[in-house]
Amino acid sequence: MNWKERRELPVGIQDFEKLRTENCVYVDKTEYIYRLTRIGKPYFLGRPRRFGKSLLISTLKAYFLGKKELFEGLALAELEKDWVEYPVFHFDFTLGKYDSMLSFESALDTNLRRIEEQWGRNVLETTAEARFSGLIRRVYTQTGKRVVVLIDEYDKPLISTMEDATLNKAIRENLKGFYGLLKGSDQYLRFVMLTGVTKFSKVSVFSDLNQLVDISLMEEYAGICGISESELVNNFEPEIQALAEKRNMTRETALAELQKRYNGYHFSENSEGVYNPFSLLNTFFSLTLRYYWFESGTPTFLINLIKQVDFDIRKFAGDIRINARSIADYRTDNTDPVPILYQTGYLTIKGYDQQLDEYILGLPNEEVKYAFLAELLPVYINKQGKQRDFSAGEFIRELRSGEVDAFMERIRALFGYMPYELNDKSERHYQSVFFLIFTMMGQFIQTEVRSARGRADAVVILPDTVYVFEFKITGNGTAEEALQQIDDKGYLIPYSVGQRKTVKIGAEFDPAERTLKRWLIKFD
Repeated sequence: MNWKERRELPVGIQDFEKLRTENCVYVDKTEYIYRLTRIGKPYFLGRPRRFGKSLLISTLKAYFLGKKELFEGLALAELEKDWVEYPVFHFDFTLGKYDSMLSFESALDTNLRRIEEQWGRNVLETTAEARFSGLIRRVYTQTGKRVVVLIDEYDKPLISTMEDATLNKAIRENLKGFYGLLKGSDQYLRFVMLTGVTKFSKVSVFSDLNQLVDISLMEEYAGICGISESELVNNFEPEIQALAEKRNMTRETALAELQKRYNGYHFSENSEGVYNPFSLLNTFFSLTLRYYWFESGTPTFLINLIKQVDFDIRKFAGDIRINARSIADYRTDNTDPVPILYQTGYLTIKGYDQQLDEYILGLPNEEVKYAFLAELLPVYINKQGKQRDFSAGEFIRELRSGEVDAFMERIRALFGYMPYELNDKSERHYQSVFFLIFTMMGQFIQTEVRSARGRADAVVILPDTVYVFEFKITGNGTAEEALQQIDDKGYLIPYSVGQRKTVKIGAEFDPAERTLKRWLIKFD
């Protein structure tokens, strides 16, 4: 496909009107709009960042402003028979630094002034709450029509200040009053929609506005944001073919690569998996497979939270369970990072245990798995948070050439950056580092990292050789005992079929020295 044949992709476009008037490729989500707007309930939708929430809000805005021409050829044009224009208040909190109370108040003021420029302002209304409430009543009186309130990323000021408890609390108290007035204004409101990443339990919109309907986990709306497998194939066939040609793949291989990298998000227990739209569109635009979503923002507060609570990151290798009551809300006094990891998109729903009322969570795809774990490695190695002397490629090249000693020396060097104050950490800390190293290698070669009893600590599978690793902590075992365990437990049995050579490595880690003490290698 040459540049003249390439279609307009909505990369970075969150405005529905601009998308439609510039003839961009659009995955039709307007049937969801019709479903939502049949009932005048206030709604909340939680989705990870860059998942299409802003475009959804913009589409709702165009619909309620009666811009029928923008929906020509879409599902809503056939479904809607009565196009009625309503006054729309659109609050956009996606912009703003939120590094002080002044910057938060400025963002709130900017949103209100934009609405007041159209509908006027009462100078006696001095607080944000009074201005908001006055606008709703005034516009209803002027037009005789109930108001539509659309709030995009309502929680951005809270997410941005999670590492500043004092500022976060002050903003939360302000938002409590601001959003709380929606309940008292119900008779003047036609439709209310809030989007965000998480439900902050102490913001009164969720406690006081008890008629708010949270559709975040409803199967009916699981596909309202993101791109499903069928939507991918039906809407992006030219781009799939172009990617395959550019990367010297078959169409089927290209689809499989897209699926393992960007698919796998589930927003209810029975819903079809959806692709991350940001990464998918950027891949089609550049015809290059990269971790676009993760590169667009580093989750610093999540990394720090995992570090603070000493979360066992080896849980990422298997299923993580969480009670259904806990998955949606964020509570500032909760030290469990699992709910916020789900809400921000680093975990997703893999299943549901109806008897225990528990969701089963896991990493959604390779983009999240490898990019997120790469961010975690420096936390366990270097207190300054700078990753040093780690390249999965270097590790792999050494194993390919059979340089096992060089491979182990590289691991020893990596541990050398571990800060002194980590000496008294539990055995789990060192095991977590091993888990990270071998898991991250898995993006290039086949690896298996232990997540249950009865398996070797790590297995690396190359075309001609299988390496089996067992690690011991000084005082709990030796390198000799590690080698013997590989034999006694039969760790090599699953890999004994075929012509591949097998290599056993038993290693001993010394927590006092913060590194590998010794290792033994046995070639079978």
